[in-house]
Amino acid sequence: MAESPHRLFVAVPVPAVAIEACRTLLDAVRSGPADRGARWVRTENLHLTLRFLGEVEPERTPDIAAALVAGVTGCRAFEIALAGAGAFPTESRPRALWLGIAEGADELGALARTLTDPLAALGWPADSRPFRPHLTVGRTDAVPAAVGAATAATLIEAARDWRISFRAERVVLYRSHLGGGPPRYAEVAEVALAG
Repeated sequence: MAESPHRLFVAVPVPAVAIEACRTLLDAVRSGPADRGARWVRTENLHLTLRFLGEVEPERTPDIAAALVAGVTGCRAFEIALAGAGAFPTESRPRALWLGIAEGADELGALARTLTDPLAALGWPADSRPFRPHLTVGRTDAVPAAVGAATAATLIEAARDWRISFRAERVVLYRSHLGGGPPRYAEVAEVALAG
């Protein structure tokens, strides 16, 4: 029996110290009425997505890992600061809740662009949407709009003066495991950033 497709994406992982800071912030937000306003991302799954690849036949995974190496090798490590919060597409009709990138957004964008040519060679054309680095912390797509909007407002208020910094030191190809509970992410390949 053939193995089912792998759901893959490329991301910068969030280190443990930043995950704990995010957990503290989000626990405070979720402790009130905002808890029912979103499907919250498990903090241990937090990451900064560079490129979502979708469903991929398993035999293509080694080529994607090689593209990751080709694109990212030689890129330097850099500082990221998470601060502020918001909602996509708008605060009045949110579908996703996020924490913002106060420092490191340009570097994340440059890192995402290094993947364009190697992935295009494998059949993934450049993403037509502009790259907007953020850390997704919740989704409101299955929640009534009014409750979702209140959740977004609560999250923004709680995160107004919040900030945590960390060093981006590697880029990872992840596989999502869906079903049977919350999503789980397994590292398939990684490239360490220089310096």
